[in-house]
This record gives sequence, structure tokens and C-alpha cells, in this order.
Amino acid sequence: MTDNDHTFRTETPSSPHRQDSGSDAATRRLLELAGPLPRRPRVLGLGRGPGRALLPLAAEAGAEVTAVDPHQPFLDGLRAAAEARGLGDRVRTLRADTTGPSGPDLPDGSFDLVLAEGATHLTGLGTALRDWKRLLAPGGSLVLTDCVRTTGTPTAGAHACSDRRPPAPGIAAAAGYHVLGTSARPDDHGAEHGCAVHVLRPVDPRWPARPETPADRAAVFAVNAAAFPTPDEAALVDALRDDPAAWLPGLGHVVTDGPDGDVVAYALLTRCLVGDAPALALAPVATVPDRQRRGAGRAAVRAALDAARLRGESLVLVLGHPEYYPAFGFVPASRYGIRPGFDVPDEAMMALVLDGSVPVPRGTIHYPAAFGV
Repeated sequence: MTDNDHTFRTETPSSPHRQDSGSDAATRRLLELAGPLPRRPRVLGLGRGPGRALLPLAAEAGAEVTAVDPHQPFLDGLRAAAEARGLGDRVRTLRADTTGPSGPDLPDGSFDLVLAEGATHLTGLGTALRDWKRLLAPGGSLVLTDCVRTTGTPTAGAHACSDRRPPAPGIAAAAGYHVLGTSARPDDHGAEHGCAVHVLRPVDPRWPARPETPADRAAVFAVNAAAFPTPDEAALVDALRDDPAAWLPGLGHVVTDGPDGDVVAYALLTRCLVGDAPALALAPVATVPDRQRRGAGRAAVRAALDAARLRGESLVLVLGHPEYYPAFGFVPASRYGIRPGFDVPDEAMMALVLDGSVPVPRGTIHYPAAFGV
């Protein structure tokens, strides 16, 4: 924790844990995915699920919290719990629907963090995400709990909670969000379905991102050549494009300087292996010098990671700056028993688990031949 923000540290950000709404530890795990909060963050809880998750935020981060739910007894119970913990002056309750025309009448840009659990079953996830986006302040995040069916023949109780639509990451991308991370949790129906907790952030409109096209090849070369001291990284991209075992269409993303602007940033994911298991290598990541430290490179990385999640990829590796990549959820790869076949500082070789339901492979990283390692 610094003077400027609050960060809740946890053991492994992308590993599956039980995210019980009454657990302070579960709240910390979710906030590790969301990233640092500003001092005295403004937090909104939508639906009954995140009610108790609001209290540790008020206690530990000094948050000013607002809880919205149409069910008054829940709000009364939350108010009593807040008073019992001496937090009554930091918790506001509002009886209203969580989405739609009867949703909360709250100003745009009011909250640094929105927690929503069980709050989308009436209007649908896509509609809810569009309704809630306006409530987030710049840089704000949304933590959403979503039911996921895990069997083809659920009981009636489990059936009501899941299916009938595409996975949440795809809906979030269509609604204009990046997926910062996903963590699995069990649910009351055991093996029939579970819940996935998604941490989302609206796409930064300053830096539109899209998959690269053949017409971008020269611009991508120019961005990489400008961003690095030598043209080696620019040549690396061309060599990876020509390697069918490494190149995955749709996983190279460009960012432009506005909707019709020039390409100013680039991020590429290609196929690598951990032992015999498939993974992705993030490299290179490049931003032209006069657009660095302004968010363009981060937008390119997030767009590439979103595309990887939608493809069903589960693991990304990066060799990079240990103060930059943890913001995307990367942790030292050695925590998972993953190591490169060459000597590098442990903190510089990092891994990001995109799908916590898939076992993480252990072993040595095998890069495409173009990397020369």
C-alpha cells in the first residue's frame, strides 16, 4: 500500500478460490485482479451478493460505499452489519433495481469500483454492462460474478442460473470492456455449475485497438523499429508471421492515435510451449516514443489478451519489466513451476493464467525458432 493507492496482496491472482461474498479474504483476491484503488475509493455494490464484500473495503481502504438492491431487508441487514463494525458513516444504501429504467439514479463517473453479483438475471448481461459503464470513473473497474454451467444435464435449480448465452468475456468485449482477469469459484449446485468472477474495465476511447491486417505490416514494422534501439524486434515480427507453427491470426493487435489515426502501438501473442503443452508468448510490445507512458501500449496488450481469452487460450508468458506487467495480472512464472531454458532474473519471467479451470502446465518454455533461444 502506498500513499496514493490501496493494493490488497494475495497469493496467486489467477488461481481458483472460493469467492464467498462474506469473506474478507475473497474480497482481497478480487481486488488484486482489479488493481490499485485510489485513496478513499468510491465503491458501488449491486445486488445482494457483494453486500458484505463492501464492509472490508470500508474498513481497510476507507472506501465510501453505496449498496443498491430492490430488496429492503437485505439493505437493512447490510446497514446493521455496518453499524456493528463501526462503519455506518461510510455505507449508504439505496433501494432500486440494479439495471434498466428503474435502476439507480446515480451520477455518471461516480465510482472507482463496482461489485455486481446476481444482478443481471432480469435484463441480461449485455444490457447490464452497458447500463453500468456510465457509472465508472476513468480507470474504474467492474467486478462481475457470472454463473457458468458445467454439465449438459443440470437440475432445475442449476438450469435457471446459467446457459442461454455466450460466455461473459465475449459479451464484455462486445460491450466495450477489457477483461482484466477471471477467477473461478464453486457454487451451491456443486458439479452442475459454478461461478466465474470477471474483473472488467471499459476500453480507453483515446486508444482504439483492433487486430492487425496485412495492410498494417509496414506500420507495425515502423512502430517496432522506432520503439527499440535496433530493428531486431521489427524483424522478429516478420519472422514470426512466416512461421505457421508460431503465428496465430488475430493475436497481433495495433492501437491507433484516435479512430482514424496512425498506428502508434503494437502487441503480439504467438504460440510457444511449456513442456508439451500449448501456451502463448507475449512479445514484442511496442509504442512509438512520443506516445509512450500514455496508455497506448497498455491498450494494445489488453486487446491481445482479450482476444486470447476469446480463443480459449489459458496461459500467457512474458519476459519483461517486473514493474510493468503485474498490472495485467502477470506473476513470476516460477510460482507455477515454469522456467525458461536460459538464465534470466526470476522476477522478469512472468506468467498470466487466463483460465483458472485449466491445469497450469509445469516445465521448460520452448519458444518459436525466430526468438533464437
